[in-house]
Amino acid sequence: MRWRWLLLFALAWVAWDRWEARPIVHPPGVLVSTDPVQTDLGPSPPRLSKAGYQILPLQSFSLDARVLSKERYRFDEAADIAPVDLALGWGRMSDQAILDAFDISQSGRFYFWHVDRFPIPRREIETHSANMHMIPANDEVKRRLLRIRAGQIVSLSGYLVEVRGANGWRWRSSLTRDDTGAGACEVVWVETVQAR
Repeated sequence: MRWRWLLLFALAWVAWDRWEARPIVHPPGVLVSTDPVQTDLGPSPPRLSKAGYQILPLQSFSLDARVLSKERYRFDEAADIAPVDLALGWGRMSDQAILDAFDISQSGRFYFWHVDRFPIPRREIETHSANMHMIPANDEVKRRLLRIRAGQIVSLSGYLVEVRGANGWRWRSSLTRDDTGAGACEVVWVETVQAR
């Protein structure tokens, strides 16, 4: 009899978790009209580290964007420093009327999209959306990142970085929004984040 209560509790927890994480749908219209902003660092960039990794800031970075998808990672090599990836969109890639044409997913640290018919030019999709690996600067930032839902508008700031592990492993951020494929993701040290 006890196993039935445990099963019921587990099912209720899964249902609540899915309800809490459900995507937010907006009326048509561009929600974020600005592009991400990055600037060169001064002569003395900050020294950062996390979980035994050396974090090298490459450029300062900030953006407002719509969350197209969120993926939690627990078991890959980077999970201890970057527990979540956000696929983000701005410009017309923040417009519900445009996004309704898309199937969007994430897996293996990549962001995937599919359309049956292009609602905007392919190049605009590629330059106005990106998969970003989020490295929280502290526990509060981590909590905020993990609570984010698809459809929310996020504002974040920090650095685009290169991560170096003691075993020689490296993970370097893209520094441009117009690249695609492997190596095109941003690796972001997140110092502040707000979602609405």
